[in-house]
Amino acid sequence: MEYLNFKALTASVVYSVLGIVILMLSFYVFNKLTPGTLRREILEEHNTALAIIAAAFMLAVAIIISAAIHG
Repeated sequence: MEYLNFKALTASVVYSVLGIVILMLSFYVFNKLTPGTLRREILEEHNTALAIIAAAFMLAVAIIISAAIHG
């Protein structure tokens, strides 16, 4: 049982959920700041450039959140 630290496991789960919530919230704000709807532009209009920008934004925010959690 010394390999399984419940305190560390709980902290990891809490920080993961918190990071996902922050990522979703920041993507929502990003969606509101851009003209039009990202979902419609990417799925219906097949705007590849906008899909790349949205993916880069999500990766950047995820890296920032993981660095803040890791310390």
